Amino acid sequence: MNNAALENLLTRRSCRAFTDEAVSADLIAQVEQAGLCAPSGRNRQSGIIIEIASDPLRSELAELNRQIGGWDQGFDPFYAAPVILAVLVPSDCPTGVYDGSLMIGNMLLAASALGLGACWIHRCREEFARPEGQKILDTLGIKGAWTGIGHVALGHPKENSAKALPRREGRIFKA
Repeated sequence: MNNAALENLLTRRSCRAFTDEAVSADLIAQVEQAGLCAPSGRNRQSGIIIEIASDPLRSELAELNRQIGGWDQGFDPFYAAPVILAVLVPSDCPTGVYDGSLMIGNMLLAASALGLGACWIHRCREEFARPEGQKILDTLGIKGAWTGIGHVALGHPKENSAKALPRREGRIFKA
């Protein structure tokens, strides 16, 4: 294949093991910019990204996510990724779920293209619906009603072991 963008689309895989190496501000900014450039309904560009790259907030968010997911104490649902990018949309945005999902998809692809590892992590909606999540928004000066769509766990991959599972047949129908 000679098209780098298409190759990235076909080979990107979720990373669930990260090194403790810091991700440069430049690489984070490039991933975020890819998210901000995602298509959105009526070009509303309503989604926001909360960059969480330091403790104690990163640990607090991981613990909240762990509790919601029902995992044992000590489990990190962000797989030790040093950067978490939370995507939220205004709660009254009719295309918010789609817009935020496309933002995350763009960021996952950008991370892969930059040689970073990334993984979509759920439970963002539940986190930011809770008082602890609302406190984070208040602390950052984010006003209004917001719905969490998902997180991008971002970092340098510990190993390149993610292998593509075979694609299920019979999912294309021609009319």
